[in-house]
Amino acid sequence: MSQKDPCQKQACAIQKCLQANKYIESRCEDVIREMRRCCAAHAGEESVCCSGFAKDQKTETERKT
Repeated sequence: MSQKDPCQKQACAIQKCLQANKYIESRCEDVIREMRRCCAAHAGEESVCCSGFAKDQKTETERKT
């Protein structure tokens, strides 16, 4: 049996926030930041929820260099 995704709670919070705010990302920066923290904390684990965030963090890091 598969284990629950460690960042599923944060992923659901993002969806709820975006729906409540007509998909305006700037209104959900706090929950998106929490998702990034969760994905960073669980980087070595298999996480379907973090798959897009891992790619996003690499791009963000590349822009800074």
